[in-house]
Amino acid sequence: MTLPALIFGILFSTLLGALFHLLRGGGAGRLLLYLLVSWLGFWAGHAWGVAQNWDFIRLGPLRLGAAGGGSLLLLI
Repeated sequence: MTLPALIFGILFSTLLGALFHLLRGGGAGRLLLYLLVSWLGFWAGHAWGVAQNWDFIRLGPLRLGAAGGGSLLLLI
C-alpha cells in the first residue's frame, strides 16, 4: 500500500462518513461515530476485497468497490 493510496482511502472513507452524517443528522458525537465506523468499514471491506481478489472498481492498490461497500454496510 502506497502512502498516496492510504491518504486517498482515508479521505474517501471520511467523505462517506460525512455524507452519511449530512443525511442522518446529529451532533458532533454522531459525526465522530460515523467517521470511525466508516473508516473501520472501509478498511475491512478493502481487506476483504484483497483476500477474495475482487477487483470491482479498483483504483491502484485500493479496492474501492469492496471498501466503499464495507463502509456503507457498517454505516447502515
